[in-house]
Amino acid sequence: MDRRSGFEAVFLDPVGQSVQQRWADAAMTVAFEELPAVSAFPVIPGRRWGPGLWWSATTGRHVAAGSNAMRTQLMVLDRDPDVTGLAGRPVRVLWREERGRVRSWVPQLFARYRDGTGLLADCPSHMEAGGDRAVKAAEAVSAACEEIGWTYRRLAPLDDVPAANLKWLAGYRHPRNARRPGLTPAVVGAFARPRPLIEGAEAVGDPIEVLPVVFHALWHGRVTADLEAPLHERVLVGPAGWNGSWQPLLAQM
Repeated sequence: MDRRSGFEAVFLDPVGQSVQQRWADAAMTVAFEELPAVSAFPVIPGRRWGPGLWWSATTGRHVAAGSNAMRTQLMVLDRDPDVTGLAGRPVRVLWREERGRVRSWVPQLFARYRDGTGLLADCPSHMEAGGDRAVKAAEAVSAACEEIGWTYRRLAPLDDVPAANLKWLAGYRHPRNARRPGLTPAVVGAFARPRPLIEGAEAVGDPIEVLPVVFHALWHGRVTADLEAPLHERVLVGPAGWNGSWQPLLAQM
């Protein structure tokens, strides 16, 4: 371990060879968002959802996901306009304890932001998951990220309703759901003022054709709705930046 810094990074290079490098140097020069997982996600017998791949609307590529909780957090980050890159387990962080023993941790998720900074995150199914080892690792990885102006977080699971809404909208994230040219601008125009979802869709055309475009626009933030409430045909949908209440509309009248 390099004693000039308390942390080092282990990752796979483009040909799959393991590389160990000083953490601060790796953070400045390595595009972690383009790397494969440094170690595979574990397969846990009896668990209903195992490792898989998430197709990212942000990057147009697949991201390794190790659990349903992680997939949900990938959805959140994939919708964030400030996120430009995503990867599953691309780096192992190493550090030395006070007694000299080397420890390591592989955060589940990496996100690159538009300003060049990064997020390392874990996605527990509940905040107590992982016990004392996870708590100590979180402290160490947080310190490593703080050194270079990045962030580490243990991402709290989403409540059932927003998680279900995200999963529904995620089914329409692919560009094919924009359908024929001109439909998306028409949908955005139909919801320039908040109105029930079905009314806006019917104002554009046949709901069978238009509703996938509305959901696609909701996923990408072209129009907005309150995702803390269940989605249904009468849910209010408004323009980008609308906060889900009538106040902004009334203020403009």
